[in-house]
Amino acid sequence: MEWPIAEVARMSGVTARTLRHYDETGLLPPARVDANGRRHYGGRELLRLQQILVLRALGLGLPDIRRVLDEQVDEVEALRGHHRRLLAERDRLDALAGTVSRTIAGLERSRKDGTPMTSINRPENLFDGVRPETYLASLRDFPGLAADIERHTAGSSEARIEEGHRARTAQMIRLAELMAAGTPADAVPVQAEIDAQYRALRQVRPASLEEFRAIGRSCVGNEPWRAAYEAVAPGLAAYQRDAVEAYVTARLG
Repeated sequence: MEWPIAEVARMSGVTARTLRHYDETGLLPPARVDANGRRHYGGRELLRLQQILVLRALGLGLPDIRRVLDEQVDEVEALRGHHRRLLAERDRLDALAGTVSRTIAGLERSRKDGTPMTSINRPENLFDGVRPETYLASLRDFPGLAADIERHTAGSSEARIEEGHRARTAQMIRLAELMAAGTPADAVPVQAEIDAQYRALRQVRPASLEEFRAIGRSCVGNEPWRAAYEAVAPGLAAYQRDAVEAYVTARLG
């Protein structure tokens, strides 16, 4: 049985333009192309499309998806692997939803009675569900940086990777505390935190100040990144962006 491209687009939610792009890049060729140039897809192609959509939902880019699909031998075993990753992602999102829910409750209590938001000093409570792989997925706008980070952490133990993740979390918490105290984004203690971030980045790749500025702006423009900052404290994404902007401007000026 075959389905024309319009029907596949309707069933999958993927536009016909995207399906044509997948064909042109060799990621998903149709089963056949009729005399009028219309693409038709069979069951095997629909299964491959399903796997493409699953891997995209897990944060992989198209080149990585093609590599994964081309290297897999047993489709059932590959689907089992995708299923395991989806279940893990579901659990992560459940944990993250709980984290954000607790943060909202803490902020509401703080606004109601004027007491400090105590959970801001407990990153283990704030950042449940935000895992290192999510950090890499948020770098989709900076594929070169993501690749350098993966190379930098290659061979590192899970404990070492987790330690780095906790350090980034603690850094965000310190910024949140400065923001909550009303410290301007260009103030010395904030800029000291940003300088530490830039030096850490330079250990991974020789990033320019302009690249660092673009990364800072992505804290607001990149949805996974913004959500991670906002899970710590509302307004933190913009505060981080403004602090990076002030840092870069001062050094370029």
